[in-house]
Amino acid sequence: MTEFSHVPVMRDEVLVMLDIRPEGTYIDATVGLGGHSAAILALLGERGRLLGIDRDEAALAVAAERLGNGRVKLKKAAFADLLAAAQESGIEACDGILLDLGVSMMQLKDHERGFSFQSGHELDMRMDTAQPKSAWHIVNEEPEQELARIIHEYGEEPLSRRIARRIVAERKKRKIDTCVQLASIVASACGRRGKTHPATRTFQGLRIAVNREMEQLRSGLESAGALLNKGGRLCVLTYHSLEDRMVKHFMRDGVREGRFALLTKKPVSARREEVMSNPAARSAKLRGVERL
Repeated sequence: MTEFSHVPVMRDEVLVMLDIRPEGTYIDATVGLGGHSAAILALLGERGRLLGIDRDEAALAVAAERLGNGRVKLKKAAFADLLAAAQESGIEACDGILLDLGVSMMQLKDHERGFSFQSGHELDMRMDTAQPKSAWHIVNEEPEQELARIIHEYGEEPLSRRIARRIVAERKKRKIDTCVQLASIVASACGRRGKTHPATRTFQGLRIAVNREMEQLRSGLESAGALLNKGGRLCVLTYHSLEDRMVKHFMRDGVREGRFALLTKKPVSARREEVMSNPAARSAKLRGVERL
């Protein structure tokens, strides 16, 4: 098993919320390294079906190794393409869908992928390495105003203009090629210290922009709602306020329209014991709805 094996965030809470039916059909729309999928599979009977999709080929390879089972089908696709991916896999409707919006630990820890500000490799941040535009292109080619917008809107960074101005000044001297190079520039622009690295929000903003995560999420939620059987459940794990707001509004709109029933009034957070053993769970929020 790969060194990137991990414990899925809020595994037990996800399983309870999905309310797995042994003979049901389920979709893990962000299969990652297969942690949640393995837990779902353990509750499925012989006639149960599971589809796992992801746009990261490396993650799919790990999931295939972990889940190798006839009841599981894996497919490369972004969750914006969830509806098409399901139909191509012979699924017209399903009993439950999970979206775990966290960045894979494999992506963060594999420094060659260029996600981490600790990486000495080239800025990249693409979840799908087949797409042409990476974080390098945004940092080195976008106008200062657009850089500031990305860092402010997607990173929720109050010092976005100062950071964008410093990036543009530095790239005039030489290209900003590596993650550590960019992290150092951001830190010098922020001039602040604390438990959180000063480049964290900037890197979040760039990653969201590179992978068009908000557009992907919007389309994926709509597709998920269309795929659910009556009584089927959609569960979503979010990790920052931007995506959590979008999920909350989507679910509440669906309730007002009579399509969904909320499974919880407030999002579920990880238990203290889990956060202590798995820091990735600290910011996670779990929301769910049932199709009426």
